[in-house]
Amino acid sequence: MRWEIPEGLRWTERTPLGRAWLAELPDRLAECVAQWELTAVGPPFAYAFASLALPAELPDGTRAVLKLQYPDDDSVHEGTALAHWAGRGAIRLLAHDADRRALLVERCDPGVPLHTLALDEALDAAVDLLPRLAVPAGPPFTPLAEEAAGWAERMPANWRRTNRPYERRLLDAALGLLAELAPDQGEQVLVNQDLHAGNVLAADREPWLVIDPKPLVGEREFAVVPLVRGAELGHSPTAVRRRLDRLSTELGLDRARVRGWAIGQTLAWSVGGDEVFPGNIEAARWLLDET
Repeated sequence: MRWEIPEGLRWTERTPLGRAWLAELPDRLAECVAQWELTAVGPPFAYAFASLALPAELPDGTRAVLKLQYPDDDSVHEGTALAHWAGRGAIRLLAHDADRRALLVERCDPGVPLHTLALDEALDAAVDLLPRLAVPAGPPFTPLAEEAAGWAERMPANWRRTNRPYERRLLDAALGLLAELAPDQGEQVLVNQDLHAGNVLAADREPWLVIDPKPLVGEREFAVVPLVRGAELGHSPTAVRRRLDRLSTELGLDRARVRGWAIGQTLAWSVGGDEVFPGNIEAARWLLDET
């Protein structure tokens, strides 16, 4: 089977771990195709950033997507989360090989992402979808408080290593908010720390389905954070604050806690390795400086 590394995965070529993963992919892909008797395996989806994802069909003709995950910690329990949701608001898990970090999942047709809608239409859809995903959960999912502690531990060193890419007041504010919010949360439910508008696709079975979850267990206020910060639905102070206001109000969430989590996680995710993401820094600043 011949295929080229999709553009979204080119970043893996820059690290030893990424290159080792790429070298293993052809054998792993062939093994999964044989194991699940897949046919009609197509070229990889170009936009996939953290996995090699290819369209395929099961022996009975069911249209699916085969995902071979990059071995990061955030997606270890993706398959478990999909099984936990059991198709309610998220794609169905069809098969899972944890040792190979391989998933076979439902294919969304037509697969149009949520960000193709106007802002308020997209928020309407999110308000309908999010409560269905907020199901009680526990182990093996990482608690949000534990994840937040990791962000807080890494952020100062990341800030110094990347030559202080944002003002110290942002770092201090984010650290203070994470310390305040993490130990004092509401009911613990399954949340997805990467639920942005590119990871919600139009489907036949339901109007919109979530893909590619990075699951945690935490309070509902955290669940909307990726949609608040995400540039997919507009990158401006007005758009970010509009999302914060509508999602908090219409989902009955504590706006101050949503804002605090958004500042904390957005700034934590503003540095990845040695790469700085200015859009996240801007979004965190707009949220901190709102009047």
